[in-house]
Amino acid sequence: MLRRPLVASLLILLAVAGLGAAVYAQLESGNRGDLPLDTSNTLEVGPVHVDVGGTDALSARLGGWRIAQRQGFRALWAKMHNAPINQAPVLPDGTLDQIVASINVDREQIGPNRYIADLSLEFDRAKAAPFLGVEGAQVTEHSVPMLLIPITVTGGTETSVELRNAWQHAWAQFRTAQSPIAYVRVSGMGADPMLVNAAQTTRPGRGWWRALLDMYGAQDILTAEVQFQRSYPGGPARARFIARHGPDNQIVGGFTLTAPNSDAIPAMMAQGAQRMDSLFAEALAAGKLSRDPSLNLPPPPAQIAPLAPPKPANIVNAYQVQVTGSDVLVYNFAMAHLRTLAGVDSATPQQINPGGTSYILVAYHGTVAQLAGALRARGWIADFGGTVVRIHSASDKPPALPAPPAARPAPAPQPVANQTGGAE
Repeated sequence: MLRRPLVASLLILLAVAGLGAAVYAQLESGNRGDLPLDTSNTLEVGPVHVDVGGTDALSARLGGWRIAQRQGFRALWAKMHNAPINQAPVLPDGTLDQIVASINVDREQIGPNRYIADLSLEFDRAKAAPFLGVEGAQVTEHSVPMLLIPITVTGGTETSVELRNAWQHAWAQFRTAQSPIAYVRVSGMGADPMLVNAAQTTRPGRGWWRALLDMYGAQDILTAEVQFQRSYPGGPARARFIARHGPDNQIVGGFTLTAPNSDAIPAMMAQGAQRMDSLFAEALAAGKLSRDPSLNLPPPPAQIAPLAPPKPANIVNAYQVQVTGSDVLVYNFAMAHLRTLAGVDSATPQQINPGGTSYILVAYHGTVAQLAGALRARGWIADFGGTVVRIHSASDKPPALPAPPAARPAPAPQPVANQTGGAE
């Protein structure tokens, strides 16, 4: 039978292993990741509605695509030149086949001899430029690179790119070639769910924002939020779209769209992405998408003037004083003089020899010459060399202390003059 502490330890290990597996499963989930379409080298126009008949379904479909190419090019030319579509040139089908990069089917119905569809066309930017009459086919000036964070709020839960969802898919499929906003879209793969999520949009710290923008090669932030509600599963849906800008989530604008059923939700999300792009474009044209200065690196600290070099400290020097005398009183007086001498911190006996030479270690604020001079002023005969001062008395007795300075005579009193001018 297992003991209770052992059972508790096994349960803890199993819980930790389960938590680690859950985190790994979240990061390695196959229901994650939606690569955005790269439309930087194409120009999109559409949708173009076609309703064409033919001898069979294939010929009707091919005829519909031909008509879509012709109408799409003329619509793109009119849009870029801001002119009526009837002024656009008519290109032969062989030329259109070369400059059309792709035809995307938004909706189509194929019959035995009839083809009805809504088609979007992408033209190769470089190949179409000579026929459009615009060098490089650049439609508008782009903004600075802006990191786009799509947020879906449904059932009280906020989701960004942690799992595949209709809102992220709409932005991944959104064609940005003709948008003035230079979007930086994340795929949701790798570490994206941990770095670009709904929680990040509410963090006020600018340091992490700067690191995140530098990591994705962006300079500013755009948050595309949709608040999604369903009447019942599979039934009508209502979505409130809110466009935000900057690290503080400043609202740019918003709108509401509805879908009659679940099948219409992808189209509603695609329309929401297009309308939100229009909101961002209008805000950019109005100068409302200015980069927050707090996202810039802080200026370097002001240079501090160098401090003046410190004044040299009053250094204490150690000297050895050698006292020579045949009487113990000579040593005692020498020790007393040293301990009362100005500038001496301490006088420590090293070796006492009353009938010969005694050694004293002295800590003194000054030079060895100054110490010898001070001892001479006390009546000692002193000489020095290196860090050693040698003193002795002129007689067998200690030197007498110098006489105190004579007192100055008091000044004589001055005569006081009376009121008549004479002295009293």
